[in-house]
Amino acid sequence: NFLLFLLAASGVLALTSLIGQRLGQARTGRRISYLAVLGDQLTHLFLILVVLVAVYPLFYMVLASFNPLNSLFSFPDPEDPNLLYRSGMLPKLDTLSGENYAQLFNGVTSPVWQLLAAGVGGAALAGLGITALINRFRHEEDGLGKIRRWLTWAGLAALAALIVFVTPAQFTGSDNQSKFLLSVRNTLLVSGATGLLAILLSTTAGYAMARLRFPGRFQTLLFFIFIQMFPVVLALVAIYGLMVTLGLSDTLIGLVLAYSGGAIAFNTWIYKGYVESLPLSLEEAALVDGATRWQTFLRVILPLSGGILVFIFLNQFIGTYAEYILSSILLTGVDRWTVGLMLISFTSDRSVSWGIFAAAATLGALPIVALFYAFQRYFVGGAVAGGVKE
Repeated sequence: NFLLFLLAASGVLALTSLIGQRLGQARTGRRISYLAVLGDQLTHLFLILVVLVAVYPLFYMVLASFNPLNSLFSFPDPEDPNLLYRSGMLPKLDTLSGENYAQLFNGVTSPVWQLLAAGVGGAALAGLGITALINRFRHEEDGLGKIRRWLTWAGLAALAALIVFVTPAQFTGSDNQSKFLLSVRNTLLVSGATGLLAILLSTTAGYAMARLRFPGRFQTLLFFIFIQMFPVVLALVAIYGLMVTLGLSDTLIGLVLAYSGGAIAFNTWIYKGYVESLPLSLEEAALVDGATRWQTFLRVILPLSGGILVFIFLNQFIGTYAEYILSSILLTGVDRWTVGLMLISFTSDRSVSWGIFAAAATLGALPIVALFYAFQRYFVGGAVAGGVKE
């Protein structure tokens, strides 16, 4: 069926390309190559197919999260008149329900203020989406910029309040499924703290490497490159032994410190490149006016580093959000599990609760999507900020 679809689509494109070529020549009076028009059409078809192939697994995962039978796959039904059902590309939509999501919220208790904070966060996210649509069609960037910033900070404040003040005692369910939201809270706490520590460590180290000249500077930079050659798994024994010695095993603080230590080298190089792209005259003017080196860093360099700071934070946040190997070594208590560990607990050697797994994966991905959407402009700008030196 798929091959027949491709052949039919190619035939339609060949015909429309011929019609377009004839109309273009009649309108412009210039000779237009039929092969060039056909090549453009086939390129568009290929790109559409690539997008569909990339989006289809995500779309199917979302649909599977509403399947109460805990089955990820839908088997073909040769007798069904619907082509999508007959080929098994989609599950039967009339059987879908929200039962899997209800199990994830089973036994969760929340005070009124947490519900209000969740409402504020949801309203802020909806407001960001509305302002983005208005800006897309009306191009009122200046008028909507302040509103977007207020909505972003309101949403982040509500999210931070929920993350910090949610306690394990609020999750009274007897199985792991009812504690999934707790694992999301733990992951947000760990990833957020890791991102902030990555900014603190990489900005100070990167600025020192870019602007200061001291013995061992070049050797330190080479060492940072050298340690990037080795995967994290080689350090698992050392990290575990260090955390046991410090009494930080099976704690979120120990996991944050382990993640933050691994983030120094790469982020330092990124921020060093960005600082070197800034004009040195800005710092020289501040030093001439009597500012110290530390004041120059805080009042001149950091205010110009918004994009790269967001990039470092989100890069570290996303990298640690679904990490499994290190967290599985350091964390053993269910109340301290992160999203990766909790998702693995839904699987076993004999069976997999695919519906619960898909619902949890979909729900756990929402914070990443929301943060990335809110800061996408800074993330894209910061991704290339350290790669160009003026």
